[in-house]
Amino acid sequence: MNSQVGPHYCPPDQTIYIDLDFFGELQARFGARGGDFAEAYVIAHEVAHHVQNVLGISDDVRQLQQEHPDDSNNLSVRIELQADCLAGVWANSIYQRDGVLQPGDIEEGLDAAASVGDDRIQKTIQGRVTPESWTHGSSEQRVDWFTTGYESGDPNLCDTFSADL
Repeated sequence: MNSQVGPHYCPPDQTIYIDLDFFGELQARFGARGGDFAEAYVIAHEVAHHVQNVLGISDDVRQLQQEHPDDSNNLSVRIELQADCLAGVWANSIYQRDGVLQPGDIEEGLDAAASVGDDRIQKTIQGRVTPESWTHGSSEQRVDWFTTGYESGDPNLCDTFSADL
Protein backbone atom coordinates (compact mmCIF):
# COMPACT_ATOMS: atom_id res chain seq x y z
CA MET A 1 0.00 0.00 0.00
CA ASN A 2 1.16 3.55 -0.64
CA SER A 3 -0.06 7.00 0.23
CA GLN A 4 -1.97 7.22 -3.06
CA VAL A 5 -4.43 4.71 -1.61
CA GLY A 6 -4.78 6.78 1.53
CA PRO A 7 -6.39 5.69 4.76
CA HIS A 8 -9.38 3.45 4.27
CA TYR A 9 -11.74 1.10 6.01
CA CYS A 10 -12.15 -2.45 4.73
CA PRO A 11 -15.64 -3.79 5.58
CA PRO A 12 -14.93 -7.51 4.97
CA ASP A 13 -12.17 -7.67 7.58
CA GLN A 14 -13.47 -4.69 9.61
CA THR A 15 -10.03 -3.13 9.61
CA ILE A 16 -8.84 0.43 9.20
CA TYR A 17 -5.68 0.71 7.12
CA ILE A 18 -3.52 3.76 7.70
CA ASP A 19 -0.42 4.48 5.64
CA LEU A 20 1.49 6.92 7.81
CA ASP A 21 3.01 8.49 4.69
CA PHE A 22 -0.45 9.85 3.94
CA PHE A 23 -0.19 12.38 6.75
CA GLY A 24 2.93 13.86 5.15
CA GLU A 25 1.11 13.90 1.80
CA LEU A 26 -1.80 15.69 3.43
CA GLN A 27 0.53 18.56 4.21
CA ALA A 28 2.99 18.48 1.32
CA ARG A 29 0.64 17.72 -1.55
CA PHE A 30 -2.75 18.97 -0.41
CA GLY A 31 -1.71 21.92 1.75
CA ALA A 32 -3.12 20.90 5.12
CA ARG A 33 -1.46 22.47 8.14
CA GLY A 34 -1.18 19.09 9.81
CA GLY A 35 -1.02 18.44 13.51
CA ASP A 36 -2.17 15.68 15.79
CA PHE A 37 -5.84 16.56 15.49
CA ALA A 38 -5.67 16.58 11.69
CA GLU A 39 -4.50 12.99 11.97
CA ALA A 40 -7.19 12.25 14.57
CA TYR A 41 -9.85 13.59 12.19
CA VAL A 42 -8.69 11.23 9.44
CA ILE A 43 -8.76 8.26 11.81
CA ALA A 44 -12.16 9.28 13.23
CA HIS A 45 -13.52 9.46 9.68
CA GLU A 46 -12.37 5.88 9.06
CA VAL A 47 -13.79 4.71 12.39
CA ALA A 48 -17.09 6.29 11.31
CA HIS A 49 -17.03 3.98 8.27
CA HIS A 50 -16.84 1.06 10.70
CA VAL A 51 -19.87 2.47 12.54
CA GLN A 52 -21.71 2.71 9.21
CA ASN A 53 -20.76 -0.89 8.48
CA VAL A 54 -21.95 -2.18 11.85
CA LEU A 55 -25.24 -0.27 11.53
CA GLY A 56 -25.86 -1.67 8.04
CA ILE A 57 -25.66 1.72 6.34
CA SER A 58 -22.75 0.62 4.14
CA ASP A 59 -24.64 -2.45 2.92
CA ASP A 60 -27.72 -0.35 2.19
CA VAL A 61 -25.65 2.10 0.16
CA ARG A 62 -23.90 -0.66 -1.80
CA GLN A 63 -27.31 -2.16 -2.60
CA LEU A 64 -28.63 1.21 -3.78
CA GLN A 65 -25.50 1.71 -5.90
CA GLN A 66 -26.13 -1.62 -7.61
CA GLU A 67 -29.81 -0.84 -8.17
CA HIS A 68 -29.14 2.75 -9.33
CA PRO A 69 -25.66 2.87 -10.91
CA ASP A 70 -26.24 6.42 -12.17
CA ASP A 71 -26.49 7.55 -8.53
CA SER A 72 -23.37 5.68 -7.42
CA ASN A 73 -21.11 8.73 -7.04
CA ASN A 74 -23.82 10.74 -5.31
CA LEU A 75 -24.38 7.91 -2.82
CA SER A 76 -20.63 7.61 -2.27
CA VAL A 77 -20.43 11.33 -1.50
CA ARG A 78 -23.31 11.02 0.96
CA ILE A 79 -21.74 8.13 2.88
CA GLU A 80 -18.40 9.97 3.03
CA LEU A 81 -20.03 13.17 4.28
CA GLN A 82 -21.90 11.16 6.88
CA ALA A 83 -18.53 9.78 8.04
CA ASP A 84 -17.26 13.36 8.32
CA CYS A 85 -20.31 14.28 10.41
CA LEU A 86 -19.81 11.26 12.68
CA ALA A 87 -16.14 12.25 13.07
CA GLY A 88 -17.45 15.62 14.24
CA VAL A 89 -19.74 13.91 16.75
CA TRP A 90 -16.68 12.10 18.12
CA ALA A 91 -14.78 15.41 18.32
CA ASN A 92 -17.68 16.88 20.29
CA SER A 93 -17.55 13.96 22.71
CA ILE A 94 -13.89 14.53 23.47
CA TYR A 95 -14.46 18.28 23.72
CA GLN A 96 -16.81 17.54 26.59
CA ARG A 97 -13.89 16.05 28.51
CA ASP A 98 -11.73 18.74 30.14
CA GLY A 99 -8.31 19.26 28.66
CA VAL A 100 -8.52 16.77 25.82
CA LEU A 101 -8.74 19.31 23.01
CA GLN A 102 -6.18 22.05 22.79
CA PRO A 103 -6.59 25.47 21.17
CA GLY A 104 -6.40 25.07 17.41
CA ASP A 105 -7.29 21.37 17.35
CA ILE A 106 -10.68 21.79 15.69
CA GLU A 107 -9.15 24.16 13.14
CA GLU A 108 -6.58 21.44 12.30
CA GLY A 109 -9.42 18.98 11.72
CA LEU A 110 -11.39 21.45 9.60
CA ASP A 111 -8.29 22.24 7.57
CA ALA A 112 -7.64 18.54 6.99
CA ALA A 113 -11.27 18.03 5.94
CA ALA A 114 -11.02 20.90 3.47
CA SER A 115 -7.70 19.59 2.14
CA VAL A 116 -9.22 16.26 1.13
CA GLY A 117 -12.29 17.65 -0.59
CA ASP A 118 -12.70 16.27 -4.09
CA ASP A 119 -12.60 19.76 -5.59
CA ARG A 120 -9.28 20.59 -3.96
CA ILE A 121 -7.72 17.21 -4.78
CA GLN A 122 -8.87 17.36 -8.40
CA LYS A 123 -7.60 20.93 -8.82
CA THR A 124 -4.22 19.89 -7.38
CA ILE A 125 -3.84 16.67 -9.36
CA GLN A 126 -5.54 17.32 -12.69
CA GLY A 127 -5.78 21.11 -12.76
CA ARG A 128 -9.57 21.13 -13.10
CA VAL A 129 -12.63 20.24 -11.06
CA THR A 130 -15.16 17.66 -12.29
CA PRO A 131 -18.01 17.43 -9.75
CA GLU A 132 -19.73 14.56 -11.56
CA SER A 133 -16.81 12.30 -10.63
CA TRP A 134 -16.70 13.21 -6.94
CA THR A 135 -16.76 10.40 -4.40
CA HIS A 136 -16.16 12.27 -1.13
CA GLY A 137 -17.66 15.73 -1.55
CA SER A 138 -16.28 19.23 -1.86
CA SER A 139 -14.03 20.88 0.69
CA GLU A 140 -16.94 23.05 1.80
CA GLN A 141 -19.28 20.07 2.19
CA ARG A 142 -16.72 18.11 4.21
CA VAL A 143 -16.11 21.04 6.54
CA ASP A 144 -19.85 21.73 6.86
CA TRP A 145 -20.70 18.14 7.79
CA PHE A 146 -17.82 17.79 10.25
CA THR A 147 -19.00 21.06 11.80
CA THR A 148 -22.59 19.80 12.01
CA GLY A 149 -21.43 16.77 13.98
CA TYR A 150 -19.03 18.74 16.13
CA GLU A 151 -21.42 21.55 17.04
CA SER A 152 -24.41 19.30 17.70
CA GLY A 153 -22.80 16.18 19.11
CA ASP A 154 -25.87 14.40 17.75
CA PRO A 155 -25.39 11.51 15.31
CA ASN A 156 -29.08 11.80 14.36
CA LEU A 157 -28.23 15.06 12.58
CA CYS A 158 -25.79 13.21 10.30
CA ASP A 159 -28.48 12.11 7.84
CA THR A 160 -26.71 13.12 4.64
CA PHE A 161 -29.04 10.89 2.64
CA SER A 162 -32.05 13.14 3.24
CA ALA A 163 -30.15 16.41 2.99
CA ASP A 164 -29.88 18.67 -0.01
CA LEU A 165 -26.27 18.68 -1.11
